[in-house]
Amino acid sequence: MPLDTHHYSVTRLLDVNFNRLKEGIRVIEDIFRFIYNDENIVYRLKVIRHKVKFNCMNEIICSRDIINDMAKESIDSEMQRDNIEAVLHANFYRVCESARVLEECLKIESYKKYAQSDDFKQIRYEIYDIHATVCKKVYKSIK
Repeated sequence: MPLDTHHYSVTRLLDVNFNRLKEGIRVIEDIFRFIYNDENIVYRLKVIRHKVKFNCMNEIICSRDIINDMAKESIDSEMQRDNIEAVLHANFYRVCESARVLEECLKIESYKKYAQSDDFKQIRYEIYDIHATVCKKVYKSIK
């Protein structure tokens, strides 16, 4: 694969995971805002969501290629959620997975100009902590 194409592909990967990360955080945040009315969790998520930033955003967006995305169609398991907790868990995992992809790709020297890898590592661990906190609250309430 030529270097230009490789760079374009990696910036596409960054764009997709950046969007996936922010969207997943927003889903979780809105559930805690409008369903659970948990101001503490909402505030923590809002702070994290505002930490998700890239430099050179125009370059990243210009690499977007939705038409040629071979996996944009959802599979059956993505189209069904049993309840709001299933939506929460799916989005917690989506956020952590996206943060990990960003963390790893931003370790590559030529992509460090977009953001710091450690920022996404910290975001991932903060989301792990919120997810655990939420699960512990729910588990205690059903005991």
